[in-house]
Amino acid sequence: MENLKHHLQHGGRLTSRSKQQQHDKDKKLVPQAILLLIVHGLFAVAQALSGTFVNVYIWKVKNDFALIGWFALATQVAGALTFWLTGKWVKEHNKMMVLRLGVSVSALFYVLVLVLGKQSADLVLLLGAVQGVAAGFFWLAFNVVYFEVTSPEDRDLFNGWSGLLGSASGMLAPWISGLIITRIGDGNGNGSGYRWIFTISLVVFVIGVIVSFFLKKRKLSGTYSWFYGFRILKVKGSLWRLTIPALTAQGIREGVFAFIFGILIFISTNNETKVGNFWLYSSAVALISFWAAGRWLKPRYRKHSMLLGVIMMVLAIVPLFWKVNYGTLLIYGVVAALFFPLYIIPMTSRVFDLIGRDEASAEHRVELIVIRELALNSGRIIGTIIFIVVISWKESVMVMNWLLLGIGSSPVIAWLFMRRLLTDSLISIDKRR
Repeated sequence: MENLKHHLQHGGRLTSRSKQQQHDKDKKLVPQAILLLIVHGLFAVAQALSGTFVNVYIWKVKNDFALIGWFALATQVAGALTFWLTGKWVKEHNKMMVLRLGVSVSALFYVLVLVLGKQSADLVLLLGAVQGVAAGFFWLAFNVVYFEVTSPEDRDLFNGWSGLLGSASGMLAPWISGLIITRIGDGNGNGSGYRWIFTISLVVFVIGVIVSFFLKKRKLSGTYSWFYGFRILKVKGSLWRLTIPALTAQGIREGVFAFIFGILIFISTNNETKVGNFWLYSSAVALISFWAAGRWLKPRYRKHSMLLGVIMMVLAIVPLFWKVNYGTLLIYGVVAALFFPLYIIPMTSRVFDLIGRDEASAEHRVELIVIRELALNSGRIIGTIIFIVVISWKESVMVMNWLLLGIGSSPVIAWLFMRRLLTDSLISIDKRR
């Protein structure tokens, strides 16, 4: 926060040379940021171990794409409501308790799956709601603490490491899960293999709760304004008028792509090990790409790097029109993983730069993070509803391909709205209004 105060005190008018010197000097994560990364890493490992296979688990009980969509939709709606309602507690009470609740409720989700067994497919709305509440608790608290322990100088570095840890988790955890399910046995979705990975996830979540107690309790400031995020959209010339549509477009892709490819790979191969291998290969590429982007991606390159990432992520879907099999799905996974960091790091960093652009924005960081997450979840809900409607109307390979291409092209809209914010400093943009 000292860097933010320095920036504000000088009105943002630093020379290019001094900016670069300050950037090079401060591009190092503080201990609390490192600890937050560890908690995030544990959360990512637990989710990666079982997240993909929960959808496969449900699919094996009832071969129904729409059912998987309803599960995702329940998660997204519950997550959006949790973000908005929990904002008051995070700002006025104890945000670290909310972070721990997020990890704890995630553990509860897997307890329910273990207890319900095959009945999980009949209770997808309940399970989705529990998972959404867990995600809302965790990500709201995480993003607020993330804002507080980083600054514009080290935010790209933190996001690079965060992506690297997420990629490492996504690389190894699903691969291990696939091997466990295949070798121990799945019993048509109710065998010991699935019980093992859900139990392991439960244990990792418990460890995450324990580690979170080493994070310092953050200072409280101000009173939560329920509709602050909505009011700023009414302000003429507000930069959030560009940001919110961009975040919504980002969410459209996330809402569907988070679950569909694991199912498509399982349908193509009927083998959980292949599902794990897919995430092993694609996440290995993402790991290297996130590391490189976090290390070398400079703020002045954000606009063009995001555009390149968007174009390549869309083009990665095209091979599926030739044939949908493990090979073409893997091509998509590798290409998308390679270029995804170029898209998501500038997007995330710039939005959080906007939250910390002045004292008024920083003071309302909780409300702004809530509106950010509401925009993302709105996009996810839109994307998932489109998926459910289309797949319920007609289920075929060609329809699925066009659906994926349409939904997968939403990052283009995100870039169109963000490109102005990625060109210059936020202060320079304000002066031109």
